Amino acid sequence: MTWIKTISYADAKGRLRRLYDRVKGPDDNVDNIMMAHGLRPHSMEGHMALYKYVLHHSANTVPKWFLETLGVWVSRLNDCDYCVEHHFAGLRRLLQDDTRADALRQAIEARDIDDAPLSTAEKQAMRYARQLTRDPGGVREEMIIGLREAGYDDGEILEINQVTAYFSYANRTVLGLGCNTDGDILGLSPNQSDDPDNWSYS
Repeated sequence: MTWIKTISYADAKGRLRRLYDRVKGPDDNVDNIMMAHGLRPHSMEGHMALYKYVLHHSANTVPKWFLETLGVWVSRLNDCDYCVEHHFAGLRRLLQDDTRADALRQAIEARDIDDAPLSTAEKQAMRYARQLTRDPGGVREEMIIGLREAGYDDGEILEINQVTAYFSYANRTVLGLGCNTDGDILGLSPNQSDDPDNWSYS
């Protein structure tokens, strides 16, 4: 599962068991990315809070399927297969259009934004995410102006920024600890967006 010791759901006690109970999916399954935090439950709590608030909060106005698309894009740019597979499965479920989902995946794998079945504004957001992921020091105010001109308000630009930043964090957690998908159930997420404290996966 990872290159460091993890604690299974069955062996978890105290605070860690309570946190696992909040994030578990069917059959007490806990994603390996969360179990990677088992030796420091406070870091798992911080990770999960950030994930829930950035990607799965009802106050977001950018469509969730597109936030997931950004996550898959950033994860592919970082060569994080774990997050690509998990979040593409979630994207496919949210989009409810397998043909479009497959075309998005193909464009992302080819790193070809122009060929993606996305709007002009969405492609602009993908370019911003690429710049922030690959060369954050190279981001310039003109890119923010471009996002505004494409139709995003500043709150939506913040959402795009935060999802991009979160996935780079998650990718580095996974890649730096050798986390794989063995035993995970792909595509689950904390979908109760109206309740930010509800972390249960479904």
